[in-house]
Amino acid sequence: MKHRLLFIGAITFLTGCSGVTVCEVTPTPQDLVFTELAKTWDEAVPLGNATVGALVWQKDSSLRFSLDRTDLWDLRPSDSLSGDRYRFSWVKEQIRKKDYLPVQQKFDWPYDRDPAPSKIPGAALEFALGKLGEPDSVRLYLNNALCEVYWSNGTRLQTFVHASEPVGWFVFRNLNDTIQPMIVPPVYDRSATDHANDHSGPDLERLGYRQGTITESPNRIVYHQPGWGDFAYDVAVEWERRGTTLQGVWSVTSSLVEDRADEEITEAWDRGVNKDYQEHMEFWNDYWAASSVTLPDEVLQKQYDNEMYKFGSATREDSYPISLQAVWTADNGKLPPWKGDYHHDLNTQLSYWPAYIGNHLNEGLGYLNTIWNQRETYRKWTRQYFGTDGLNVPGVATLLGEAMGGWIQYSMSQTAGAWIAQHFYLHWKYSADDEFLREQGYPYVRDVATFLEQISQVNEDGVRHLEFSSSPEIFDNSLQAWFPTMTNYDLALMKILFKAASEMASALDLQDEAEHWSEIGAQLPDFDLAEDGSLTFAKGFPYQGSHRHFSHAMAFHPLGLIDWSDGAEAQRIIRATVNRLDQYGPDYWTGYSYSWLGNMKARMFDGEGAAEALRTFAECFCLKNTFHANGDQSGTGKSLFTYRPFTLEGNFAFASGIQEMLLQSHTGVIQVFPAIPKTWKDVSFKQLRAMGGYLVSALMENGKMASLEVYSERGGRVKVVVPQETAGRDTIELDIPQKKWVKVNK
Repeated sequence: MKHRLLFIGAITFLTGCSGVTVCEVTPTPQDLVFTELAKTWDEAVPLGNATVGALVWQKDSSLRFSLDRTDLWDLRPSDSLSGDRYRFSWVKEQIRKKDYLPVQQKFDWPYDRDPAPSKIPGAALEFALGKLGEPDSVRLYLNNALCEVYWSNGTRLQTFVHASEPVGWFVFRNLNDTIQPMIVPPVYDRSATDHANDHSGPDLERLGYRQGTITESPNRIVYHQPGWGDFAYDVAVEWERRGTTLQGVWSVTSSLVEDRADEEITEAWDRGVNKDYQEHMEFWNDYWAASSVTLPDEVLQKQYDNEMYKFGSATREDSYPISLQAVWTADNGKLPPWKGDYHHDLNTQLSYWPAYIGNHLNEGLGYLNTIWNQRETYRKWTRQYFGTDGLNVPGVATLLGEAMGGWIQYSMSQTAGAWIAQHFYLHWKYSADDEFLREQGYPYVRDVATFLEQISQVNEDGVRHLEFSSSPEIFDNSLQAWFPTMTNYDLALMKILFKAASEMASALDLQDEAEHWSEIGAQLPDFDLAEDGSLTFAKGFPYQGSHRHFSHAMAFHPLGLIDWSDGAEAQRIIRATVNRLDQYGPDYWTGYSYSWLGNMKARMFDGEGAAEALRTFAECFCLKNTFHANGDQSGTGKSLFTYRPFTLEGNFAFASGIQEMLLQSHTGVIQVFPAIPKTWKDVSFKQLRAMGGYLVSALMENGKMASLEVYSERGGRVKVVVPQETAGRDTIELDIPQKKWVKVNK
């Protein structure tokens, strides 16, 4: 982070009181700073630790903490996902008969009609502002993952979510008024009154829950909410007042874990806020030290640091993956947009892009470990729905990996598991971890390869194909969305899957398996191209109308099967494909489309284009707290979508785009500053990660390379390409000892 260099040693100004040490903080230019509390939940200050989260804002005349937890889910099964017709073979029969309405009625309609399965919100803590009035300063300290609120009378609030325990703390100082927290549960027994353009789901009353119970005792409140079946969750808060200081701790737990909220806050009190904040900062200090970037563009710098803050708040090695809203579920009396679920047709995949170059592989394991732990669920579903061996993953899934239905071209896509498999492959490539390769990486990829081998067919010409193919989310959920020829989306994912399987098997010296997967991959057809050389959706279906999902271009990015470094023909295909995106424009793009385009432009070494796309995302598709709101919030015509459903994939794809501008290594050669604008004369990064287990730090001053350092976790020889002082690029070959930094002198 740029600001970590500028503000080392800065601390806040409070003194201790009643044995409670004030939380020292380090301000940065990229902190979120406001003159008032947000008046809507989706513009609130976000705090989280991948298990629990809080949004700090003002509702009516109260300070409100909207509390959430990852595993708050209504997991009731969908009746439609059962029976004799719960088979892909039946779906294909309906496609052949061109009688698709029964498929829509069975799989699509229930997802829209039924309130569950779904992510559900937690509860809220409220503090009546009363005589205290509205604050005049609100700040999120990124370095400290702490929100601070000031009032003009000298009252000050500090609040944080512990980095590794399911608790949050709040401390008011110089508080002369009498206030105390109140738990405000979601309303399950009547309709919500909030109405907004945020694509929210139905009212919570549709879930059919009886209203939970609140138990109060001196300085403690516990709320218990029964859910569907035997599921329940608890919210607890305890506080104490000493003089003008009010401090307290809250927790949210679910019946899916053994711990209880009241026990968590008791344990937190035993540790104390000082100890908890110390442990909290141990995590965040390590997190921020893992990598940093310094950009000359203030808009991009601020957005990047806030994205990496949210990433650190939303994922851990042992957490559930990042869902659509992670630990910040909508607090408006309704179910969250798209049920807050796991969309594996883009959303989860984009959310983990910054784990790799950003040098946050451990945080990325939250995704892979969950997928790995749920593989028996996926095998059962694969056998039931597709009738094959191996493993596929539902494109729309619950917390526990169960299919949820919806538009089945994508929610039950044949290649969703292959896109996730690319992340297993990427983790191995960036970590060079042989144990991961042997124990998880290749076994998962092999299982998906087995499925794709069995679900595909070889025609009389020896070409492997899928009988019916799809491309998110082209033609929505209509019969036309099933293409009779292979889409470039499905084809690209199958190509990368068999390529990765062969490479990984070879690295494990499993030569027979490596040759088998290579032979299977060789049976796949070439990518379909339009007359201008651009990638199409499928034969006869070029990109000729604005669409948010660049599914046709997967072979270029993120899969790298067609790369700029491959030469003139590859460059012609890439240029024509991206030109079509520009030509037909962004009318039906969402925010993540701009983030994705920024990554693509970076892969083309187009620094100006990448920066422009990413700046448009930051300025036009994000709310004031940097949450991605999908639609254009600027009124400048960057999209005809102007709604504001909050989802996270666009945020994290933005961070990846910045990283791709600064460092690339997917071709086996480390490219330093490959795609920065010509106007960026002063730019640097520390400890970004390259494939092969390398870390790289670089500094450019006045348009010239000032320093370059490369570290190897395993040792080895690597090529590094850097900008020349005049023009062009210069290649350096380095021999780096294991666990050593090598400084390059030029």
